[in-house]
Amino acid sequence: METRSRWTLIWLLFVGGAISYLDRAALSITAPLVAQELHLDPAQLGIVFSSFFVGYALFCFVGGYAADRFGPKRVLTVSMLVWSLFCGLTATTVGLASLLAVRVVFGMGEGPFCANINKLVSNWFPRAQQASAIGIANSGQSLGAALAGPIVGFLAVSVGWRVSFVIIASVGLLWVISWLLMAKDNPEVAPDEPATASAEAPRETTPGTVTPLREYLLQPAILATAFAFFGYAYILYFFLSWFPSYLTMAHHLSIQKMAVVSVIPWAVGATGLIAGGVVCDYLFRRTGRAIFARKVVLITSLGAGAACIAATGTVTELTSAVALMATGVFFMYASYNTYFAIVLDTVEKDRVGAIGGFIHFIANLAGIVAPALTGFLVQWSGNFKSAFLLTGLIAALGAILVAVCVRTPKRQPRFEPGIA
Repeated sequence: METRSRWTLIWLLFVGGAISYLDRAALSITAPLVAQELHLDPAQLGIVFSSFFVGYALFCFVGGYAADRFGPKRVLTVSMLVWSLFCGLTATTVGLASLLAVRVVFGMGEGPFCANINKLVSNWFPRAQQASAIGIANSGQSLGAALAGPIVGFLAVSVGWRVSFVIIASVGLLWVISWLLMAKDNPEVAPDEPATASAEAPRETTPGTVTPLREYLLQPAILATAFAFFGYAYILYFFLSWFPSYLTMAHHLSIQKMAVVSVIPWAVGATGLIAGGVVCDYLFRRTGRAIFARKVVLITSLGAGAACIAATGTVTELTSAVALMATGVFFMYASYNTYFAIVLDTVEKDRVGAIGGFIHFIANLAGIVAPALTGFLVQWSGNFKSAFLLTGLIAALGAILVAVCVRTPKRQPRFEPGIA
């Protein structure tokens, strides 16, 4: 029964993630229409894209801390309600100021989502399955972004961009009903730990005590992981915010064609997200070295993604650009589970929500920087080459920092590998 409840929870989170990115990507898909109606230039549009992450980044940490205090079911209920309502309110905006205000609160609503996924995975799954569970739960996000192109593009052309926001917002309200009926914070029985997952256990504290947050926040491994996730997020939000406009501005695609082409990288990315989690857990089971397994997948995937993204800026042919971008998104997503798996491997359960939220907060500062900086670079240079190159360099630096700073604590003995 607990196994069935466990995977029911994961599929609820999968659908919730799909809704989150469907809602979030909608503005990128409708951006040419919104910019035309509200008279926004590229720099202003970049600021609008970034405004979402002002609220989002802060509430990644707030939402994670709240999950530790109040439980993830309650936090996610409020989160989805707020972001769905403000997604719908995008339809009421009449200018730059109102659009910025709605996007900030919209971002605040979505902020707690990923940190609460990590908290739920920590509560429900043994360590040897956690990376896979994180990968499956979060793969819904790339699916939602893939669906955003054809769904929102069709709605925007058929009924107008304002009505399209109201329609997709209603889907989130339906999810809340299912979540309240089916989700639980904790299983009735603690998840079984296989024998191979016991030696590299997360730090434990004596009963009644919790390690101060500052002790974790000052650890080089946590800071390096946070910056690497910043590099991942810089790719993600550069792509999420600007790839549709890149297709229309640099390759002169119509809204309809852009909406279809933009599906390809997201669909490929969904497979990368699941594959990364499966490979990560497989390496852990075979070697018995959790941090080693996470690092191998993170460094390889983020480094390969960085190279593909940087190379995209050097090509002029549409097919090559989409192929490189799709490959880059695949590798980027393959690294996703590793950042939070490192947290689950090194942080006690009572701090998983807060530390996961902190790392997500640092990462999502990229959501503030990347869209706005890209807008200014495009307006200054007249093309996307420098924006692609900068994105690749930042991600590559994150992979290097993890290689140097993240280590298995010496006090933890290595155990014999085996099959979980």
